[in-house]
Amino acid sequence: MIVDTLALVGTGLIGGSFSLALKQAGAVREVLGVGRNPASLAAALERGLIDRAADWAEAGQADCILLALPVGETATVLKLLAPHLKAGAIVTDAGSTKLNVVAAARAALENRFTDFVPGHPIAGSEQSGPGAARADLYQGRKVVLTPQADTRADALATVTALWQATGAQVETLDADLHDRVFAAVSHLPHLAAFALVDELARRADGDTFFRYAASGFRDFTRIAGSSPEMWRDIALANCEAVLTELDAYIAALQALRSAVSAEDAEALLAIFSRAREARNHWIHKKT
Repeated sequence: MIVDTLALVGTGLIGGSFSLALKQAGAVREVLGVGRNPASLAAALERGLIDRAADWAEAGQADCILLALPVGETATVLKLLAPHLKAGAIVTDAGSTKLNVVAAARAALENRFTDFVPGHPIAGSEQSGPGAARADLYQGRKVVLTPQADTRADALATVTALWQATGAQVETLDADLHDRVFAAVSHLPHLAAFALVDELARRADGDTFFRYAASGFRDFTRIAGSSPEMWRDIALANCEAVLTELDAYIAALQALRSAVSAEDAEALLAIFSRAREARNHWIHKKT
């Protein structure tokens, strides 16, 4: 057993899967659930994601508290939690952006900031809620931790051990680099998928286009089924890096448009070939 009591603030896909995996691994004795939605807490309890619902005072007495919620709620939740933290309690998160989360935690936790371990599991689904949680979500997937210079070493070790118990591969990264990397490989693809689906849906004859859309469209736009609130918060939280990547992508699309407009077969083939080679290299390295 790694910790006796875990508190989840957010009992959906991310938090619920974390709990299921740790319970399966025997890494935690009791899991508490905290949230604003009684129906979600009831569903989490029914599925065995949590052992009981708790308030902020009870959650603060847990050995480890995981914030599995939209990054825009981090500051508010930490302010509610901070007065109740017992000595030695560890707080960590699963947010997709890190600089803003670190800043919110430093402001809300003050001298307890050393107990905070920023984290980001690179796993998920377009599905959400307690019903989507599964014990194998993190198996073989990366989890990135972005500890600060003053992060307590044993808190980092405990959070690392918890994620490893879920089957995840834990890596550490500078928070600024994390946000720049994920603006390109995660945030931008989600924005692109949302934009394409929204543009088609707003056409007067959009239903005709969706009628004939097949596997390529489905695969490219799968992530547009994700939580709008969560991705709104991510886009705003990582605004500067996201804008940089949007500008780079728009420039790439303009280059592609120019090649199509000029009927430049060689330029098109070069773009497509480079992209195919890069993707195949990435897939080969992953396997």
